[in-house]
Amino acid sequence: MATALIIGASRGIGHELVKQYLADGWRVIATARKAEDCAALGALGAEPHQLDVTNVEACAGIGWKLDGEELNVAILNAGVYGPRHDGFPLQTDFDSVMHTNVLAAMRLLPIVAPMVGAARGKLAVLSSKMGSLSERSSASGSLYRASKAALNSVLIDTALVYGKQGATCVAFHPGWVRTEMGGDGADISVEESAGGIRATLAALPASERAVYRNYDGSGIGW
Repeated sequence: MATALIIGASRGIGHELVKQYLADGWRVIATARKAEDCAALGALGAEPHQLDVTNVEACAGIGWKLDGEELNVAILNAGVYGPRHDGFPLQTDFDSVMHTNVLAAMRLLPIVAPMVGAARGKLAVLSSKMGSLSERSSASGSLYRASKAALNSVLIDTALVYGKQGATCVAFHPGWVRTEMGGDGADISVEESAGGIRATLAALPASERAVYRNYDGSGIGW
């Protein structure tokens, strides 16, 4: 049975990924920050683990809990947008966004990547087209953009180390999705985004270099 790990699965795209992989007969390991969300994931049929990605001991602990796993797919979905204004940034906002979107990846990807490599699987992060340097046409959301550009950099470095061990690394733009972050006026549903991500991962050829993809499989320039 194929195994997927979804980090950040309490709601939105992460929660939908859990449901879709389970519906296709996968074994799903899923994390959430709150105990009640873990209970809900367990009720769906997932194997839940409580994980606050901003807590260093919790990040180290998940590696111990998953020791020996071989993961066909692992998706780091946890992330925050931060302030909706583009004025003078507060340090508290900067620290919150960078800690969640970047530092967590720097801690978790080296733990998870060998488990993905053992299955010659796919390691994905939920990035954003807003993190692209070459395709950027707006400066709005500059803190979020900076965090996703940094996340992409972490993923590229992860591929340089673990790509040779069998882990194919991909950064995803999930689309503009109708979630709490995307809002009710967004273009696509969580079902469409998650389904596209899954289909793209399934069709993605093995690669030792990181790739950057839209949820529908089309390429994005770094």
